[in-house]
Amino acid sequence: MKEITKADLSAFFKSNEVKYSSTHVKLCLPIINRIYKKMVNGILFEHIKVCDNLLIDGHHRYVSSLFAGVKIGMVPSVKTSTTVEYSWGEVDFMLEEWDTAEKIKYLNQLDAKFNNLPIEKIIEMTK
Repeated sequence: MKEITKADLSAFFKSNEVKYSSTHVKLCLPIINRIYKKMVNGILFEHIKVCDNLLIDGHHRYVSSLFAGVKIGMVPSVKTSTTVEYSWGEVDFMLEEWDTAEKIKYLNQLDAKFNNLPIEKIIEMTK
C-alpha cells in the first residue's frame, strides 16, 4: 500500500475543498499513514469533534479518512477563546514520528479491542 506523502497532502488540499478547517498548525505524517492503512482495511475509529467549521479533536483521523475515502463520524464540541483556525495549506505535516513504540502498541491494542479483532491483524495492517 502506498504511503501518503507531504506532496500528496499538499496537492490534495490545493485541489479539494474540505468541510472542516484545522485548529492545529502541525500534524504527524507517520500517524496519518498508520490510521490511513487501518481505515482502508475497514478499521473503525472514534468520532471526530467539531465546532461549526472547525476541527477540534481528531485531526489525524480526519485527514486519514479523506485519503481513505471513509466517512468518519462527528460529534459537536466547543472552541475556546484560544482556538485558532488554520487553512490546510498552513499546516506542517511533520515527517518525524511523534509516538513512541509503546504508545503505538497501546493504540493498536485499543483499535483491536474497539473493532473486536486480534492485535496481530491490526499490526499486519500497518506494515
